[in-house]
Amino acid sequence: MASSSSSRHHWVIGDVHGCAASLEALLDQLPASDRLIFCGDVINRGPQIGATMERVWDLVDQDRAVWLKGNHEQDLVDALRLGSWRSQQGLAGCDTFRHLGERRCRAWLERLDNLPLAYWGEGWVATHAGFDPITWRPDLRVRMAFWQAYDGRFGEVVIGHTPGPGLRKINGCIALVDTGACYGGELTAYCPETGQTRTSPGLRSLPDPLRGGLPSLGARQRSAQALADRPCLATLVGQTS
Repeated sequence: MASSSSSRHHWVIGDVHGCAASLEALLDQLPASDRLIFCGDVINRGPQIGATMERVWDLVDQDRAVWLKGNHEQDLVDALRLGSWRSQQGLAGCDTFRHLGERRCRAWLERLDNLPLAYWGEGWVATHAGFDPITWRPDLRVRMAFWQAYDGRFGEVVIGHTPGPGLRKINGCIALVDTGACYGGELTAYCPETGQTRTSPGLRSLPDPLRGGLPSLGARQRSAQALADRPCLATLVGQTS
């Protein structure tokens, strides 16, 4: 698992899900000298999946970023390992597979399979969904079981996986940074050293140039409804995204 090796600040970025334009707008706000931690689920759902993957990997290659594995990356790896799309229905229904095709997806296979599960800072750790409350190993799908059992042993845990409006904290020691960019919310970066956040507009709330740079009323309504339709924290027992 990756770990911090310098005193520069870190920004943990929530689930990008193929929203390349939102990512670029967020990167413009972050200091070039700081380190970026992508909390997993960079792939699937959004309209610019290939461009998003390439952009994040370029940042990894420049040693500016760490891309953590999410359940969507793991699901794609598992499906590719099982066979071709003709024999594997999981691939036929995968947004990333439909966008990139089999050849390009397989070119990504080893990189996605070798993504780290967690990044350890000083007094905090980032991972996609949380930790198994029995083994205390990273779990890519856990929700309520971790939230209820976490005893602060790793310091602050910064996670994605569960979208909602704005940065949320559970018991003061779990920070949820997935703010639903692909559902019309925002893409959020959170600095665990300072507690600061930066955001950019999500998919359906991006500016409409035909309306003077403002999102249309319909887009704003759809964005609000999309997040409202997501399950709330209190009802997410045993569910996965």
